[in-house]
Amino acid sequence: MAVDSLRLSVAALLLVLGGVWSFPLGQEGERPPPTCGYESCHVTEPNMLNVHLVPHTHDDVGWLKTVDQYFYGGRNDIQHAGVQYILDSVVDQLLKNPDRRFIYVETAFFYRWWKQQSSGMQQTVKQLVNEGRLEFVNGGWCMSDEATTHYSAVIDQMTMGLRFLNDTFGPCGRPRVAWHIDPFGHAREHASMFAQMGYDGFFFGRLDYQDRDRRRRALEQELLWRASESLAAPMADLFTGILPNGYNPPDGFCWDQSCDDPPIQDDPELEDYNVDDVVKRFLAIANKQAKVYKTNHIIMTMGSDFQYENAILWYKNLDKLIRYVNAQQAHGVRVNVLYSTPSCYLQELHRANLTWALKTDDFFPYADAAHDYWTGYFTSRPALKRYERVSNGHLQTCNQLEVLGGPTSRNGPFGKGDSETLKKAMAVAQHHDAVSGTEKQHVADDYARRLASGWQRCQVLVSNSLAVLSGSTAKRIYCDNLNVSVCPLTECSQKFSVNVYNPLVRAVTWPVRLPVKGTSYKVTDAEGRSVDCQVVPVSAETQAVRSRRGSAPNELVFQVQAPPLGFNTYSVSLLQDGPLPAPQQHRAPTAIQNQFLRATFDPATGLLSSLSNLETKQTIKLTQNFFWYNASAGNNPQSNQPSGAYIFRPNSSTPFLVSPTAKTEVIQTAVLQEVRQRFAPWVSQVVRLHGDSRALELEWTVGPLPIQDNLGKEVITRLDTSINTAEYFYTDSNGREMLQRKKDFRPTWTLRQSEPIAGNYHPINSRAFIKDDEDQLTVVTDRSQGGGSVHNGSLEIMLHRRLLYDDVRGVAEPLNETSSVFPEGLVVRGRLLLSLQRPDGAADAHRPLAQQEVLQPTLSFTDGEPQPNTRLQFSGLQAALPPAVHLLTLTRWDEDSVLLRLEHQFQRGESKRNSVPVTVNLQKLFSTLEVLGASELNLSANQWKEEMTRLKWTPQTARPFFPEEEPLLKRPGDPSALEVTLMPMEIRTFLLRVR
Repeated sequence: MAVDSLRLSVAALLLVLGGVWSFPLGQEGERPPPTCGYESCHVTEPNMLNVHLVPHTHDDVGWLKTVDQYFYGGRNDIQHAGVQYILDSVVDQLLKNPDRRFIYVETAFFYRWWKQQSSGMQQTVKQLVNEGRLEFVNGGWCMSDEATTHYSAVIDQMTMGLRFLNDTFGPCGRPRVAWHIDPFGHAREHASMFAQMGYDGFFFGRLDYQDRDRRRRALEQELLWRASESLAAPMADLFTGILPNGYNPPDGFCWDQSCDDPPIQDDPELEDYNVDDVVKRFLAIANKQAKVYKTNHIIMTMGSDFQYENAILWYKNLDKLIRYVNAQQAHGVRVNVLYSTPSCYLQELHRANLTWALKTDDFFPYADAAHDYWTGYFTSRPALKRYERVSNGHLQTCNQLEVLGGPTSRNGPFGKGDSETLKKAMAVAQHHDAVSGTEKQHVADDYARRLASGWQRCQVLVSNSLAVLSGSTAKRIYCDNLNVSVCPLTECSQKFSVNVYNPLVRAVTWPVRLPVKGTSYKVTDAEGRSVDCQVVPVSAETQAVRSRRGSAPNELVFQVQAPPLGFNTYSVSLLQDGPLPAPQQHRAPTAIQNQFLRATFDPATGLLSSLSNLETKQTIKLTQNFFWYNASAGNNPQSNQPSGAYIFRPNSSTPFLVSPTAKTEVIQTAVLQEVRQRFAPWVSQVVRLHGDSRALELEWTVGPLPIQDNLGKEVITRLDTSINTAEYFYTDSNGREMLQRKKDFRPTWTLRQSEPIAGNYHPINSRAFIKDDEDQLTVVTDRSQGGGSVHNGSLEIMLHRRLLYDDVRGVAEPLNETSSVFPEGLVVRGRLLLSLQRPDGAADAHRPLAQQEVLQPTLSFTDGEPQPNTRLQFSGLQAALPPAVHLLTLTRWDEDSVLLRLEHQFQRGESKRNSVPVTVNLQKLFSTLEVLGASELNLSANQWKEEMTRLKWTPQTARPFFPEEEPLLKRPGDPSALEVTLMPMEIRTFLLRVR
């Protein structure tokens, strides 16, 4: 659709609300000819089998090489691959034959290549795009992983890639099809997001081998995925197709320079003439494939990893293949071969006007053979997974403060800062060989380096913005290693202040732990009121982990409060520098308790024994310990598959117990109570309860995993309870909707279970829970992890992995992480938050708890007294938003507009109080921004919402998720242009014009 018509739909509203609105989503004034997209497809034959050949390359944004090495073609000793040459070569070959087609996916690479092209070449490429000869599919900055990514980061990276395509190519650059050909299993929330981004369909390559076999027999490799229990159909419906060969060409038909298949040799005078053989083999493959799909159209992916660097090899042979196969039509062969794209293939499936099998669960876990479950990567590289999650919080804070602080945030008293560097680093980190942990070690290091560099640039921006909002230009320090009690300023300063910025839209209370050398301190809030605080000794385990990075013997602990989308400032003064506190007694604890929770311990073992919610008067038996599975070395009679970065395969279903008892140390103060447990030199934990917390914190420290015994280890923590789970448990999908799981069960086929542990693991992105009619125990995680419920009443979560063998999936490196900081093996620290509630009220607790874990307050420190007239408190909102509303995105779009996403964070039916429609007034939202106008966009912000149309598909059955529940609520209309109503699980995206 032309850009001008898109603009018209909101012009009247925006003129009334204040000025002319410049269209942010594409090329101004250009009206490309309507020959791209569906209009550019080649004609098919209605009475023949149509074979859609899709030339493509799969370009990992980092895997065996770094993203830079892949782009430039460096380190070809690791893998021969150079993306810049692929794009050079493909464009050259497309120009030689207008029938040829090519699809491109990874905008991170295309963006780099585009910037290096001359204006003439850019015009040439635009013409190819406008004619549909070069088509973008998926279009995100990368092809994201689906198990270990958080939905907010996925939306961000998709928005970044799609915006570049819109800005550069206009409507012809907008992908119609989502394309996840390589991720290792597929999440329901991803399908929901793709539907809300306006995609007409979704194609992928990997699914469980048993699921594929059943779908082939039932002709259900193409289906309608109903991807939300809360959003009314077809809002989250997505047509989904499973590709026939993963994403590779059929056997014998790979003509890349990396392949060994013979070219088509069509000179009959030469000895190796093979046209007849090629045609015969191709027709046999096409007819065999057609038997397992429903229509007279089939798709073949002609390409693979980093192919088309010398594109003439592919295109010269594809031209011949099309010509010689179609020549057989004169002899009665009813097969038509054509250059095509996924969208052209999708259009033909839509024209078939059939009904399609309906799916409502997800595609996890994924196995490609009986003993080859790809469930290890749910936990692989746990430190990188945590750093990515922390970086997401940093990015949201950076984006928000760039808006609230205005232009000075980008160029202010502390220099030039930007959010773009971290945006790109986070976007790359969503790749399915990045946060997944399935890359080589030097590539993982590169991802982390990019995130660190992005945060450094954001720190300047944050400091500039806080200077604007507080009126103070005092130097700000950021302490990124507080989790191991390292912060040079707090260790050495006798007086300092702490600025606490809260990126959530409701006030938060947060525990702060600062390394100090004194033994007594005074803490005051912005009003000058004294704040309860306590000095406690740094644990021996923390001292060992931080090594020489810090030396403070103590930690100052106190609770801070921060207003919604704002900050509070606390002053800290040293009172006493005398002797260290008396060492805590090493004794067996009996209980720790506050007004909300009580946790008891078995004095004989030092382990947890029960957990009580004092508000709801419920108690469960609860024991928790650490175990390790011995990773298979691949040398047993059942299978030679070892555990590796991708694959989880324990040698036994019974894990080894690290220790039946824990040595304990107890700290009990008015501010906090904690039991420090030591299970082994490489496993320790702190069970912690803060003064006003409704969640029990388990801070675990694991590593370095010992491998002197030549045994790879996969470490889990297991919670065993009295809850009667009946083999059911629940995990989140990318941090949003919860899915029901059952041991040894798949909703869409009869499972033959061959790996009783690995085959029952699912991705846990932000939380999991077990429940019965009376009790629900929810575990909120601080990163993506794998886990399952193997025993009734039990929940286990894998924390760390150290393996001695590669799992033969291409990375060619065992998952054995070491570094200069941890030469003996990686040490990982993290935390789990335990919430015990009645099932009907559990979401009211775990929904905000999980968001608070993802978007933690940002702390910055200034030495000495605050400068005179410093503003010590600030909120960017006029008032806190309702509990159901989450501010998902607040980021600068251009000079006078910002992108806003508001999210209803509750599912339908999970909360009596919060699973209801909620209305927000956009004009009464911000305290420092005047909203002049608003227009709604789709989820990925590349189409006006009212202009977004998608192909409609009919399911074979229209059954609801849970027939016994109430039907979906009907959406009420918005009360006014600037008052918007959110339904359960709905995300609404707006472009606001502000000043």
